[in-house]
Amino acid sequence: MLSKGITESFGAAIHALKSTHLTDGVINRSKRMMLDTLGVGLIGTKTPVFKKALLYSQSFQSKERSSIWGKSDVTLPPHYAAFVNGIAVHSMDFDDTWHPATHPSGAVLPAVLALAEALPRKLSGPGLLLAFNVGIEVQGRLLRFSREAHNIPERFHPPSVVGVMGSAAASAKLLGLSPLQCSHALAVAASSAGAPLANAATQTKPFHIGNATRRGLEAAQLVQMGVKGNSEILDVDYGFGIYYRDYTPNKMPDFAEGSFNWTLEKQDVAFKRIPAHLGMHWVADAALAARAKMEALRNFEPSDIISIRLTVPPSKYINCPLPTSQHQARHSFQFNACSALLDNKLTVESFQKTQINREALKELLSKVKVATPANNKPSFEKMYSEVELTTNDGQRFAAKCSTFYGHWRKPLSHEDLLQKFRSNASTVLTSEGVEGVIDVIGNIENIQDCESLFSYLKMAK
Repeated sequence: MLSKGITESFGAAIHALKSTHLTDGVINRSKRMMLDTLGVGLIGTKTPVFKKALLYSQSFQSKERSSIWGKSDVTLPPHYAAFVNGIAVHSMDFDDTWHPATHPSGAVLPAVLALAEALPRKLSGPGLLLAFNVGIEVQGRLLRFSREAHNIPERFHPPSVVGVMGSAAASAKLLGLSPLQCSHALAVAASSAGAPLANAATQTKPFHIGNATRRGLEAAQLVQMGVKGNSEILDVDYGFGIYYRDYTPNKMPDFAEGSFNWTLEKQDVAFKRIPAHLGMHWVADAALAARAKMEALRNFEPSDIISIRLTVPPSKYINCPLPTSQHQARHSFQFNACSALLDNKLTVESFQKTQINREALKELLSKVKVATPANNKPSFEKMYSEVELTTNDGQRFAAKCSTFYGHWRKPLSHEDLLQKFRSNASTVLTSEGVEGVIDVIGNIENIQDCESLFSYLKMAK
């Protein structure tokens, strides 16, 4: 018997994986990811970029209709429902982040839920968990084909590349495609992959997630209709390998009916406490600690500070000295450090235009200098941030953050994850809807029909 190629091995695994392969650890972690993703997606429906995408998508019609999270009376064709829900998830840069770097859940969950709602058969909770984790697993495996992928990206936004493949895999699983069709779904999806980082810190960045989840779903549906791609798309460096300069692919292991080693079991995700790029969490925590040191000896008076030194990893697209929009602010070491110093906190409201344009904040920003030493690696696994304040009498107050609260090394507690979800979801849903989503996701492995989840997600205020 001939050995499987790499793409063939992925297609075989996508087809063969069953709910019984899911471990308790993977189930628990993916339930946290799904709840957090729904929460940030719900609050994301209040953003201008979501409203523009929804208005555009409402011009398309089809017999199949899927729900828009947080909307009681709006439905769209499944791939457009995935599109706008995906945009909502990333509209505030509030969604989970993995290592190697990507946003894994936002590219998969909107596609899975939109497709499941439109299928003629009912989807069970275990079926939802399985499809979601198949999509997460494909992303995790693909990211490990490159050492370059372990660093904060320089050229393209990772979910636009691996996310579309994860969406295709999850959708292929839900559609029950054959092993060969699953391989073709990856091939078709690969031709919709990629987005330049030049569009980070703009309204276009959330479209990277929306396009990934939509195009992956479309790829699986096109293959179901007979479309084919290159059945060796993962094997060749001119296939999926074009995205990485050190592409070294490996086969998905044969597991047959035995156990399966999930990437999510070995590598947890980070959950964000503030709606900003993950790198901002290090500098925000360091700034808050530096302020606390200053307050221990004297009153905190911003006018007493003559310089602010930030030590951060080198990364061009998250170095924005004077942000003028919420999207730039979410990608600015300088803004997040100074906003945390000024207010002694960072919240959703911190990124509103009125807050960004404060004169007191601009005054602090003018005092910032950024250092990027060689030992500060641009990796979410290895990076650190330091904030040093120098006052007008020569005193210095410095603090360093190597692991922020919410990082996989310092996971967010279940209570704090629930608090984040309730805070986000309650801006859109009734209390019954909020608590209903929590109950369904919390018990998803035992739910026989996901229809109740769709109902709760439509309980708009």
